[in-house]
Amino acid sequence: MSIQTLFNPFQYKNLVLNNRFVMAPMTRAFSIDGIPGDDVKGYYERRAAAEVGLILTEGTVIDRPSSKNLKDIPNFYGDQALSAWKNIADAVHQKGGKIAPQIWHVGDTPMQWTPPAPFESPDSMSLADIEHTIQAYAHAAKAAKDLGFDAFEIHGAHGYLIDQFFWEGMNHRTDEFGGKTIKERSRFAVEVIKAMRQAVGPDFVIILRLSQWKQQDYTAKFAPTPTSLEDWILPLVDAGVDIFHGSQRRYWESEFEGSDLNFAGWLKKVSGQPTITVGSVGLDKDFGDVFTNSDSKSAPVALDELVRRYERGDFDLVAVGRAILQDPNWVKKVHAEKFDELSTFEAKSLGSLS
Repeated sequence: MSIQTLFNPFQYKNLVLNNRFVMAPMTRAFSIDGIPGDDVKGYYERRAAAEVGLILTEGTVIDRPSSKNLKDIPNFYGDQALSAWKNIADAVHQKGGKIAPQIWHVGDTPMQWTPPAPFESPDSMSLADIEHTIQAYAHAAKAAKDLGFDAFEIHGAHGYLIDQFFWEGMNHRTDEFGGKTIKERSRFAVEVIKAMRQAVGPDFVIILRLSQWKQQDYTAKFAPTPTSLEDWILPLVDAGVDIFHGSQRRYWESEFEGSDLNFAGWLKKVSGQPTITVGSVGLDKDFGDVFTNSDSKSAPVALDELVRRYERGDFDLVAVGRAILQDPNWVKKVHAEKFDELSTFEAKSLGSLS
């Protein structure tokens, strides 16, 4: 096995990538009042210039009053923010990269900032709220295409709004957007995906990020069996998802007993669609330690297991988060097999845009 196999090109519909490495979306909150500046542009430019195949941006929020929980999370609506995002997309393309915004609504996840309206959750939203939110997602999708992005990702993971509709722990609705089964509770996500697909047409790539765990409960599982995974995923395929991004804390961990397939592997097996794996790639600690220990450091580790799973066909793309946040040249160094030059991730790096 050779790491060079991860530098084969990838194509699906109109998305053409030079290699299999993806920059994972990571919330940075450096966009003052929601408008990304030159520092944010430079942050993405540096990764594009250093051979990252596809950049998934930090979460960018839709046009709803409480779609974000920190003031400086970037907006993906309004002339000023969209103009800034166009400048970023153009700059990434000029460096030879590809970029996709992650489209986000945080749902009911309060932090240390109070939005101008109460947080929205499955149980608090009226049918009119739901319809307006679906349309806000569609408007963001159209903006991504109009601005020249190469694809977009819907954030449907980690306990945010779409994930909250999936989750029986937060979705107690008794109308068509609730239900006792994961298939029934997927209705909101299905309608969001359909509206976004209609906004961009058949060839623009839609990525959906999903997770079993959530920040409210690391042990949660929507789908405890492969059969229940089918009930969750197949309606999303029918709605228009092209690529599934299977988020887990450690990519090498098996999703179900009796198989060593990870979450992305099972998503590919069930959906028949390309998948992205993610979760502590190239590091010796999972991300959870970063948030509980400000002095946390993660040393680089060998990528042999990643290559083994990739060559077996478990997934198509590999998202790397903290390692690329720490070192913009991480992919370039891996390509050159300069593994001794890879940096140790330090939690304090979250405090700047390097």
